[in-house]
Amino acid sequence: MEEKSIAGVNITLNEEGYLTDPEQWNEDVAKEIALEEEIELSDKHFEVLNYLREQFLAGESLSIRKVGNAGIVNIKELYQLFPGGPLKKSSRIAGIPKPASCV
Repeated sequence: MEEKSIAGVNITLNEEGYLTDPEQWNEDVAKEIALEEEIELSDKHFEVLNYLREQFLAGESLSIRKVGNAGIVNIKELYQLFPGGPLKKSSRIAGIPKPASCV
């Protein structure tokens, strides 16, 4: 595990760069992590991130299909918002663990 200061918050990350404590997350942390992924966050990004956090905190499993069926974005839009691994990147930016459906 690694400790890192992101947006003025001391964050603990696992070996893959995911927050180990979702409570350390806030929108400023998300913006900085997104910049590491070369993504500039928009309101639509935050809709997806907040949905992911809500689902994770409710104990729901996440998949690209589930996000696409949530009515926020379709699967194609999800790939456009988070290119190169939409669920992995969006989960990392949302401050939640990598979903089990991601390899």
